[in-house]
Amino acid sequence: MEVINALGRRKSAVARIYMTEGTGKITINKRDLKDYFPSELIQFVVKQPLNLLNVAEKYDIKVNLYGGGYTGQSQALRLAIARALVKVNAEDKKALRAEGFITRDSRVVERKKPGQPKARRKFQFSKR
Repeated sequence: MEVINALGRRKSAVARIYMTEGTGKITINKRDLKDYFPSELIQFVVKQPLNLLNVAEKYDIKVNLYGGGYTGQSQALRLAIARALVKVNAEDKKALRAEGFITRDSRVVERKKPGQPKARRKFQFSKR
């Protein structure tokens, strides 16, 4: 099997992945998954598409990850892994879509407007 690459985005995080056949090793920015994301919950989020298709021990994944926080990064990585799995086997797309792993979550931070302290918050107003 050749190298399969895919891209995942979430908020301002971008994950570029390179997937090859292997033993289930996930390397993020030259660090192990457990070092990069110490939280068990976030490791679970990253591995969701692999566990759904029971291929967690079948592929080695190298990841370039930048931008955003750990939640955005983990969800960007999840999307990239799901897209790579679809490239490997198109029949898996239906199962991944049913779980919502194929859909790009387009919600991003709303911009701050001039004359306001935040995006929607207004400065305190009093007639007196």
